[in-house]
Amino acid sequence: MPPRRAVTGRSQEPRQRYVEELRLLRAEKGDSLRQLGDVLGWDWSLFGKMEKGETLGGPEVAQALDQHYGTAGLLLTLWELAAGDPTQFRERYRRYMTLEAEAVSMWHYAVSALPGLLQTEAYAHDLLTAGGISGEELTRQVEARIGRCQLLDGDNAARFRSVLSEAVLRTPLEDAREWRKQLEHLLDVSERRNIVIQVVRQEAGLHALTNTHTMFLRLLDGRTVAWVETGYSGELIQETAAVERLQLSYDLVRDLALTPVASRKFIRQLLEEASCEPST
Repeated sequence: MPPRRAVTGRSQEPRQRYVEELRLLRAEKGDSLRQLGDVLGWDWSLFGKMEKGETLGGPEVAQALDQHYGTAGLLLTLWELAAGDPTQFRERYRRYMTLEAEAVSMWHYAVSALPGLLQTEAYAHDLLTAGGISGEELTRQVEARIGRCQLLDGDNAARFRSVLSEAVLRTPLEDAREWRKQLEHLLDVSERRNIVIQVVRQEAGLHALTNTHTMFLRLLDGRTVAWVETGYSGELIQETAAVERLQLSYDLVRDLALTPVASRKFIRQLLEEASCEPST
């Protein structure tokens, strides 16, 4: 294999470098795009778009490619440089993303915004914009977030349950058409056998997770870890007793939620209401 340039924070045009490495590594391996898709479990067209520079994919895709090519983190490093937001990849969040990509099942509670794994591109765009992100950085972060949704695609995708506070569904996008698309997307993905969506109505009252976005990850070795997030920071919880306390709180909240069938009915009602409103 020919020597490669060092990867540093001052690498020039990291997105182009990322694209070049993807093409070179696949050529050296002798894989077709379809073979790569079959081996790694993503649609082959995703890798084609990545090699054209049309999308970065998600960090979990870069990690899978690193493992496939034996490149020891090279592609993930280039992905991070191309994504262009160094603060997003503090060590604890990088660790969380690694574990998320390895999880066999995930379950989540949302306080005020949809989890990234269920967001449409327009929703991600508006949410990140509200957080003060703009320009090329916004484009990169939207791409990264949508790329992570690949975790829920495919025959071997992780199982995912999301319990949504009603407040999440009562906070629409400014563009009514895009909000309808988001609600339609929730209904569509809830029909997948690996995804369950439930809603906690406002009349359920206060509970232990009222102000805490929480994601639990069940790993291959049987361990469960949790990611707890506010609007400004997140923390990876790995200590067993702490995770179990959070799990108990989550179970109590889930007991307050509508059934999956009733939740779909509720989302459909919101969609019907939104469809009667004029588009902005």
